[in-house]
Amino acid sequence: MLRKIIIMSLSAVIAVVVVATLLILSWYQEVISQPLLVAEDGYELKVEGGMGLNLLAGHLVDQGIIASALPLKIYARLSGFDDIKAGDYLLSKGETLVSLVDKLTRGAVRQYTVTFPEGWTLAQWRLVLAETSNLQQTITEYSAADIANSLSIENANPEGWFAPDTYMYRSGDSDLSILNRAHQAMVDMLAESWPARQKDLPYESPYQALVMASIIEKETGAAEERSQIAGVFVRRLEKGMLLQTDPTVIYGLGAAFRGDLTRQHLRRPSPYNTYMNRGLPPTPIANSGAEALHAALHPAPGKALYFVARGDGRHYFSATLDEHNKAVRKYQVNKRTKTYRSTPLAK
Repeated sequence: MLRKIIIMSLSAVIAVVVVATLLILSWYQEVISQPLLVAEDGYELKVEGGMGLNLLAGHLVDQGIIASALPLKIYARLSGFDDIKAGDYLLSKGETLVSLVDKLTRGAVRQYTVTFPEGWTLAQWRLVLAETSNLQQTITEYSAADIANSLSIENANPEGWFAPDTYMYRSGDSDLSILNRAHQAMVDMLAESWPARQKDLPYESPYQALVMASIIEKETGAAEERSQIAGVFVRRLEKGMLLQTDPTVIYGLGAAFRGDLTRQHLRRPSPYNTYMNRGLPPTPIANSGAEALHAALHPAPGKALYFVARGDGRHYFSATLDEHNKAVRKYQVNKRTKTYRSTPLAK
């Protein structure tokens, strides 16, 4: 009889334990699969370096993302999670403890982007970088030469050595790291493009092609005209003509340029004044894209030596000065448009 009582008692205890275990497991499964308390627009979780599980769980409770720290701690321990990777994490509506721990384990931090269009100068890039959030500012006090030195760029003025593109970064990355990636992209692009260039171009080095590409980029309004514009400038170089392109003069003026290029500006001595100096300017005047570089290395054939803006984003190309002057009167003087002239300066 006693044996029977003992067996029945043990069975009852086991049954209670089993039921309790099942209830706990059911609760646990329900809790870890329930969506976190994240709003429709998501929640940005900033995980600082050295933040442990207890601190993270407490922070999430304080922010109202989870109701209790216990389920997160239990799941993290059972899943073997013990390394929280620092960074910004974007928690979306519908996120669960399972997906949260997975993100933290993989270091799936939030990616940000910054975009640099073709034809922008390094100065413009720096303004954008300075205003970009979640980016470590390290070059605020750097001169252009300092940047060149930091990136091992031989030219004291690193203008033109950065490939326009959209770059992704993580919180804590530095502005210099983005410039470094852009520089390496341009180095690779130039190294790949130079060997496939058209024969007998008037460039002594890949760098001169980069200089030409920057001029083409600044002069181009309609993308399909890049190779035609390149052809004009290449032929001018071959004939020993002055390039006479306004964007180089404007670059040389720097902060002195206020938006209105005058005849006095065109007569002001500067290494970038292509109305006074033959050949290419000493450095690029902007950061050019792949299409402008391709045009510089594959200029369109033809006889045109001049072009003038028509006022619709495109240009009229001329083979003779007489034809060009007529086009200037038609498209600029009569219409009083304020555009780049790329014409000989009247003596």
